Amino acid sequence: MSDLTKSQSQIDDFLNYLRAERRLATNTVANYQRDLSHIASFFAESTPQPGQSVWTGLTTHDIRAYISARHQQGLASASLARCLSAVRAFFDYLTREGVINTNPAIGVGPPKGSRKLPKTLDTDQINQLLSFNDSSWHGIRDRCMLELMYSSGLRLSELTEIRLNDIDWQENIVRVTGKGSKTRVLPIGSVAIEWLEKWVGVRNEIPRKIKQAILHAESDALFLSQRGEPISPRTVQKRLSQWAQSQHVHGGAHPHMLRHSFASHLLESSGNLRAVQELLGHSNISTTQIYTHLDFQHLAEVYDKAHPRAQKKGDTK
Repeated sequence: MSDLTKSQSQIDDFLNYLRAERRLATNTVANYQRDLSHIASFFAESTPQPGQSVWTGLTTHDIRAYISARHQQGLASASLARCLSAVRAFFDYLTREGVINTNPAIGVGPPKGSRKLPKTLDTDQINQLLSFNDSSWHGIRDRCMLELMYSSGLRLSELTEIRLNDIDWQENIVRVTGKGSKTRVLPIGSVAIEWLEKWVGVRNEIPRKIKQAILHAESDALFLSQRGEPISPRTVQKRLSQWAQSQHVHGGAHPHMLRHSFASHLLESSGNLRAVQELLGHSNISTTQIYTHLDFQHLAEVYDKAHPRAQKKGDTK
């Protein structure tokens, strides 16, 4: 049996390299860790030499066999692609470190699968969701968060990491740090600006519901919890879910749905795929192109309902 401890140590070294030198996002590093730990365990039993690293001697055939096994277990094509990305990067690192001679994951691709269209809210649902006008500390904070996410197409992690000085009040723009620690500057709509002004006005009036709470009023995070700490992604998810329910938004809502809705609505109105790509922070335009399918889907529905030659036989509408 191979030395799994040694293999895990090599993974740890790689993850430290990602944090320190490549400065990848915390979520990305966590995904890499999970994928690499799983593949290490998968190959540990089949590596015959005692004390040998799992990675020594792996071939392209081995990697394909692993991906095939995971696919048969029901792992989605997108998840397999992410796993392969982690494995390729890790083997590139091991090659540079002299642990292995070649990267066995080069040329291995995930099984093709149907790409699911992202779920979005239409404009009526957005208006319904964002029609609450709660004047409490929590209500103003929540409305501001949701308005800003939809206004600027933010990822959840981008929202929770915004600092006070990331807002330019003169230009109505916000600076955010996205995947791969890439920074981009985004416009803020007038409605979101209005709620930002309201929020900043009450931000430091932290509800002291817990007497022993350690308040961090000196925090420069834009959005705070009632303890005065930077708000957590989980809290944002929970609050959005609660508002979707109270506002009777059918099917509920999650943070990334606001980002998807932002992209879909902007593309539908402008038709400018490149601009939407820049605003979303996509490095590859093929990632953005999925929203053209959403737009076409909407047009197809309109066509089916409106065009006299599109109606099915026997349809009396």
